[in-house]
Amino acid sequence: MKAASALPKEVNEFILKDGGSSLLIKGTAGTGKTTIALQIIEELGETDRSFYLSTRVSDQSLYRQFPWLEDEEVKGQIIDSSKVFLEAIYEWREEKEKETLPEKERRKIESAKDFLGSIEKKDVPTEVNRTQLNSLNERVPGLERLYDRIDHVLPERATLVIDSVEGITHKYGIDPERLIMTLQKDLVENSNTNLILVLEKDVAMNLEYLVDGVVHLDRFQIDNRDVREIQLKKLRAVGITQPAYLMTLEGGRFRCFEPFDMSIEEKVQWKPIPDQKGWFSTGIEYLDELLGGGYKIGSYNVLEVNENVSNQEYMLVVRPLFLNFLTHGRGVLATLSGGTHPDILRNDIIRYVSPEKFDERFRIVDYFSFQSDKPYMMALGGKKRDELGKLYTTNIREISDNGRSPFLDYTGFDTLEYLRGDEMAIKDLLEAVANTKVSENLGIGIVKHGLKLTSEIKNMADTYLEITSVNNTTCIYGIKPKTGIYAIVPHEEKGFPYISLIPIR
Repeated sequence: MKAASALPKEVNEFILKDGGSSLLIKGTAGTGKTTIALQIIEELGETDRSFYLSTRVSDQSLYRQFPWLEDEEVKGQIIDSSKVFLEAIYEWREEKEKETLPEKERRKIESAKDFLGSIEKKDVPTEVNRTQLNSLNERVPGLERLYDRIDHVLPERATLVIDSVEGITHKYGIDPERLIMTLQKDLVENSNTNLILVLEKDVAMNLEYLVDGVVHLDRFQIDNRDVREIQLKKLRAVGITQPAYLMTLEGGRFRCFEPFDMSIEEKVQWKPIPDQKGWFSTGIEYLDELLGGGYKIGSYNVLEVNENVSNQEYMLVVRPLFLNFLTHGRGVLATLSGGTHPDILRNDIIRYVSPEKFDERFRIVDYFSFQSDKPYMMALGGKKRDELGKLYTTNIREISDNGRSPFLDYTGFDTLEYLRGDEMAIKDLLEAVANTKVSENLGIGIVKHGLKLTSEIKNMADTYLEITSVNNTTCIYGIKPKTGIYAIVPHEEKGFPYISLIPIR
């Protein structure tokens, strides 16, 4: 059921595999490079062996931007910025130099480190390799002290974050290629260190070949709304199953979205979400908030489904609405969109409500069948106009307690336009909207790209929501009212079929 995680699974696998690895993070300003670098440290769960060197911001600036860093387990272990960082290392080194352990104790410590290295499956270094560092023409005190700090961690694996490469190279007058080659050879390849390099520039073709992995953070727009993604450019020794993931920086944290797992094994009985006065709940609490209460009583509302969205995906939004109406004792009259089979829909819904409730309150319009022995089917094939009117009246009375209870009028307009033609479909639309707005019922129309009546229905709709897919993640955003883009994910507490919406920021 997982649909959102801190990091793409490929990046997790890359940083957790045996030995040291180097990862270059690039992207334009504001794309989240610092955020993901900090979160990699958290994901490793090795804060006592992780070092973060920032030449761009102070500790307090980081705390303001990322409040979660002030957690006591993180604060003081990870955040060592700029001058404060170097002073902390210097003080640590001075303290160690002042220690006067007896020779016998020092030998014990060295023997323990050698033993830990010997029991690994492969040779693990017990001291930092300094070959490339010593070959630098310039003396770099900051790097020397970093090497000392990592040396103290060995033979355990350390993680070093450099944020940013340009900041360090500018400070010490080192060529970026030379810096990265030095850290790669000494720390990654010969000292079992994970190295995370943040690059301020968006383009780094002359540096990418030096490292084991490259990810690119990007920001673009869909319908004038900001969208973020992480692109996996290279991850040595790791198979990339999905080259790009939708991501968000909501709450100052990096979060990417994996494809929604549609395979459901557990049966969860739906507990109705309460309606606010004058509104019908959408069945999605976050969407209710977004729309100011849900769908207004007597309103007509449209869901436009992008061509890259499957029936299963837009059902993530429709299913909670059906379930909430049924569990409130209300009826549903549905003309299904193309590709949705009535029996498959019923089997899906009765996983969360009883079959009896579905058969009593749900009616599916079938324009092709002449008759049906299924109580939830309305067979309209071959019926004359007056027969159709009687059949509709009878079924609406059955699902609405003879008009005492409101019902949901749900229409897939691709089916209607195919059967009736575009002009008649528009006429039927006008009638449906007019009838809904003088009632206490709710109208929902499903529109797919390419339909003739799309422009007509957009003007008449009280709310107009777009459902699209970004990097295999189903998303929703409002055109009327205008909203940002939200990723659709399983509800963390209630579980599927309840869902949540996560803003893409």
